[in-house]
Amino acid sequence: MADYKAPLRDMRFVLNEVFEVAKTWSQLPALADSVDAETVEAILEEAGKVTAKSIAPLSRGGDEQGCHWKDSAVSTPDGFPQAYSTYAEGGWVGVGGDPTYGGMGMPKAVSAQVEEMINSSSLAFGLYPMLTSGACVSINTHASEALKAAYLPKMYSGEWAGSMCLTEAHAGTDLGMIRTKAEPQADGSYKVSGTKIFITGGEHDLTENIIHLVLAKLPDAPAGPKGISLFLVPKFLVNADGSLGARNPVTCGSIEHKMGIQASATCVMNFDEAVGYLVGEPNRGLAAMFTMMNYERLGVGIQGLASGERSYQNAIEYARDRLQSRSPLGAQAKDKVADPIIVHPDVRRMLLTMKAANEGGRAFSTYVATQLDIAKFSDDAAARERADNLVALLTPVAKAFLTDLGLETTVLGQQVFGGHGYIREWGQEQLVRDVRITQIYEGTNGIQALDLMGRKIVGSGGAFYTLFADEIRQFIAESGPELAEFTKPLSAAVDNLDELTAWVLDRAKHNPNEIGAASVEYLHAFGYMAYAYMWARMAKAALGKENEEAFYASKLGTARFYFARLLPRIHSLSASVKAGSESLFLMDEALF
Repeated sequence: MADYKAPLRDMRFVLNEVFEVAKTWSQLPALADSVDAETVEAILEEAGKVTAKSIAPLSRGGDEQGCHWKDSAVSTPDGFPQAYSTYAEGGWVGVGGDPTYGGMGMPKAVSAQVEEMINSSSLAFGLYPMLTSGACVSINTHASEALKAAYLPKMYSGEWAGSMCLTEAHAGTDLGMIRTKAEPQADGSYKVSGTKIFITGGEHDLTENIIHLVLAKLPDAPAGPKGISLFLVPKFLVNADGSLGARNPVTCGSIEHKMGIQASATCVMNFDEAVGYLVGEPNRGLAAMFTMMNYERLGVGIQGLASGERSYQNAIEYARDRLQSRSPLGAQAKDKVADPIIVHPDVRRMLLTMKAANEGGRAFSTYVATQLDIAKFSDDAAARERADNLVALLTPVAKAFLTDLGLETTVLGQQVFGGHGYIREWGQEQLVRDVRITQIYEGTNGIQALDLMGRKIVGSGGAFYTLFADEIRQFIAESGPELAEFTKPLSAAVDNLDELTAWVLDRAKHNPNEIGAASVEYLHAFGYMAYAYMWARMAKAALGKENEEAFYASKLGTARFYFARLLPRIHSLSASVKAGSESLFLMDEALF
């Protein structure tokens, strides 16, 4: 496997040249005086070093050794505790955390780049700080001042970790069915009882305490999702002076044996009248948890991007070195017995597909992260509302499309290696196994597509979509003729999605099945259109500079490939959507 190198040049390009994020931050009072170009550059540089040197070398060994469970305790692979300590000491767990409680206070557009680096270096390792950061978001937004003061500083510092406990064996996506109970106590605490499954980082040896955010129901809770509350349940109780007290009755019953992410502990967690504290309002737990999950869903999308980036770095190095056959145009490396496989058209197709997907995904995830920053920090109510609506619309696309392309790019990277990609030695098969979970957790990609189509498109009457489409049209209108090779196909793609959106909205009025039937293909058509917007913006930032630096020539070449070979996928996707739901229900279920 090639040594991981953080794509810092591309990150700088997206942040500084494509989106000019410094201008956005200067208009957000909470960031204007605390974030500057020098600080961001230092953060990116240092994150690149720590992930490449301390964490990436552990990836293969961590996969082979995995986590181990014994007597309710979980041990992580060799080197993980030491690497986590190094990572925590650098302040990376709290890079986006509230400075009031010891976080760095960086905007999401910056922390998103750090997330990519940590997940490229080791997806399994990156899950531990990711869950902690997400838990901190919910605590900081919804918990009482006392809980924030007691827990956030140690979580931002990495001394304590966090987990998110939603799923139960009988209740996956349908959280309204959960059975975990919380009984109120005279001192204001609660006794939480129940069993949760698939809990990432529910138990491990990386930190001295683990803070679980647990969904449970109060005795008088209404039925369904409206009766869910959120509770903070620590592994060890915390004394008034901040020291650790007695062990809470929270135990790990087992860990899952999985397809991938072997070094990430996926736990069955048992809560036996464990002491917990209410976060937010009673029966409003889903709202509090979704504050975390919107960040986590973007984070999972970034995991797909990160895996694709690692796969591409491996594949491009291999394609330049591996000698096999001659170019269709004749020998290119005449001093060698064969040409490097990068001369072959199909290898170039695979590499360019990976490159276009990764760089488009980096731009798109940064765009969504910037909207999160505006929604969180702007003092302009209209700007906050617009950003909130864009985040609502684009989060399911970011989660599902980036991870679907993440699997495609890791498989393509494996394919570049041929038979060598199927054996463990080169690391490509691990990337395929690891990235597969990203399409499943934090809401399967089918659920994300239903969310986009049902809640965000149909639910808003198309208003959220129009907001995004109008922005793209404004960009096209403001672009000069020199960008026409990109803006013309982009305009056609927006027109196509306009028509597709209107078609589904009309059909859904008469047949609710049309929403689910259209959802996955619609999300992909949306994703390719959104990436076209990102690539047009990147092309605009690179145009005219291609003779100054090879980076810009590469960017324009990849943009042209995207518009020529990947954007046309929208036509088959649109045809599938317009085929309607009828063919899905032609057969009785007994005929399956």
